[in-house]
Amino acid sequence: MTVKSNSHATTGGDSGAIAQPLNWTYIIFFAAFHLLALLAPWFFSWQALFTALFLHWLCGSIGICLGYHRLLSHKSFQVPQWLEYAIAICGALALQGGPIFWVGGHRIHHAHTEDVDKDPYSAKRGFWWSHILWLFYPRPEFFNREIYQKSAPDLARQPFYQWLDRHFLLLQVPLALLLYALGGWSFVIYGIFVKSVLLWHSTWFVNSATHTWGYKTFAADDNARNLWWVSVVTYGEGWHNNHHTYPNVAKSGYKWWEIDPTWWSIRALQRLGLAKKVILYKS
Repeated sequence: MTVKSNSHATTGGDSGAIAQPLNWTYIIFFAAFHLLALLAPWFFSWQALFTALFLHWLCGSIGICLGYHRLLSHKSFQVPQWLEYAIAICGALALQGGPIFWVGGHRIHHAHTEDVDKDPYSAKRGFWWSHILWLFYPRPEFFNREIYQKSAPDLARQPFYQWLDRHFLLLQVPLALLLYALGGWSFVIYGIFVKSVLLWHSTWFVNSATHTWGYKTFAADDNARNLWWVSVVTYGEGWHNNHHTYPNVAKSGYKWWEIDPTWWSIRALQRLGLAKKVILYKS
């Protein structure tokens, strides 16, 4: 990415590039969460830390990795509708956008991987663009609901997902009230702010780090790579070369050392009879 001024970024190719303004609402929102997360040492308790880690797993592995990503974006398996909706709520609690926004953007990413104009978080614009700056310079074709929902018509047809896409932020209120009732401000700081900041960067590393470092098992035109430490913090999503080669497969780790905790959850659902039509990789 090339920066045109302090408040605009160049989007598009070399010809016909346009200046995209910063979105200060997003910047203030993310900055506030990061600053409040820095209060963690003054509110530390082991119970609060456990709460943050539990919610990181519930919202991250179950909500985002299993739900938004493998279930909704790629249809790697099926679950009953009541369970699908419950998992989607967990994903919405991760504060990474509503399900139609997330799924629509991710499908565009796979359709145009690393294209500097068509991929929402193209790694060819640089590490920091794919990590976070794409959120600070939001382009209408990726952030306007009337446009991005065209990439997720299966979700856009359902009133539940339309509601959740519009009101996912409101879910933080009952969560914060529950956390306060359970453990006071310590639980709120860790369960809302620490959890969200850690989960954001965990997910963003898939966009940035796994398109920069790591190894390739499969030959591919894009630069998606397998990176072990990203898989540690994203419950198996760091095996990105595997995923980009076979995006609809429910399992991301193919080698014995490619640990994939989200796949373990899918397998558990399958053994309970709740996950069906699970798409598997066959060597």
